[in-house]
Amino acid sequence: MSDLPAIGLGTWQNTDPETCAQSVRTALEAGYRHIDTAQYYGNEEAVGEGIARADVPREEVFVGSKVHAEKFGLAHDEVIEGLEVTLDRLNLDYLDLLYVHWPVGNYDAAETMPAFDELVDRELIDHVGVCNFGVDLLDEAMDHLESPLFAHQAETHPLLQQDELVGHAQDNDYHHIAYSPLARGNVFDISEITDIAEKHGVSASQVSLAWLLSRENVSVVPKATGEDHIRDNFAAKDLELDDEDVEAIQNIEQTERYVSRDGAPWLEA
Repeated sequence: MSDLPAIGLGTWQNTDPETCAQSVRTALEAGYRHIDTAQYYGNEEAVGEGIARADVPREEVFVGSKVHAEKFGLAHDEVIEGLEVTLDRLNLDYLDLLYVHWPVGNYDAAETMPAFDELVDRELIDHVGVCNFGVDLLDEAMDHLESPLFAHQAETHPLLQQDELVGHAQDNDYHHIAYSPLARGNVFDISEITDIAEKHGVSASQVSLAWLLSRENVSVVPKATGEDHIRDNFAAKDLELDDEDVEAIQNIEQTERYVSRDGAPWLEA
């Protein structure tokens, strides 16, 4: 599966095994075809169980996970070992997409990224991605990859619009995947968002997601556990915002970042 569905299911903090498995199954049977997890989330087994329970063929589901410096490490052999453990936890033969979760710890583009090429060559992953990089780190990673960079995942929402990163994805023809696309629920308190939601008779979640999806090369992975929330988010793909709506969101002056950690690239700027 070479393309990336516009809306995926995020599973960060979805750590109760039964809740996680059921939410993945619910999402897939509601029409989702992209599931996002990570070693660090501690839920890969439950995600795999949800995929197995769903009445959807494996080849129709785009599954992504992330290797983490603090779990297995990001040296060449550690990436290989980490992916093998992830596949075992998910009970899958391959991943559609594997990311570097953060460029921290023992991450070294010259050693880490060739391990991803090896995994592609061994047909254990289809695509290579990274998360939480800056433009300079993205350029460096691409310089050390033989495979094309498929995706960069970063916190992106109306309060953190990430124009530079989105532009880099557009210029270099890879996917920008927006995580925390609802700003940890804070989109419900943004008047520009709620006014547009009222205008269209939809939820603020749908407005935030639809705005992101209106941007070229951008897809989203909102977290949701309950069926109503899962279905409401998925409906954003059918919401068309007009130019006035898009401009109003683009002109929001408030900026907030909700996800960070020691060693994050933006802390070094």
